[in-house]
Amino acid sequence: MTTETTELNARAFGLACASLWSGAVVVLGITARFGWGQRWQRLLADVYKGYDESVSGLIVGALWAFVDGFTGGYLFAWLYDRLQGQ
Repeated sequence: MTTETTELNARAFGLACASLWSGAVVVLGITARFGWGQRWQRLLADVYKGYDESVSGLIVGALWAFVDGFTGGYLFAWLYDRLQGQ
């Protein structure tokens, strides 16, 4: 019985996570304008300085979320690859 190992491409995984998380933060900011998800938006505004419902706030939040998502995704893939090699 052979086990095949597959490594994750940490950069690609990080970019995928960054894109999805950044998009989700923008959508959350837009929906908060209409009264949905305002608590979540305020919570993220505590973490991502400058993030709010305005256009400039959405851009700032998207940038923070992109960096956050990339860092988390990259580290996840890197750790996965290291632990899988054991």
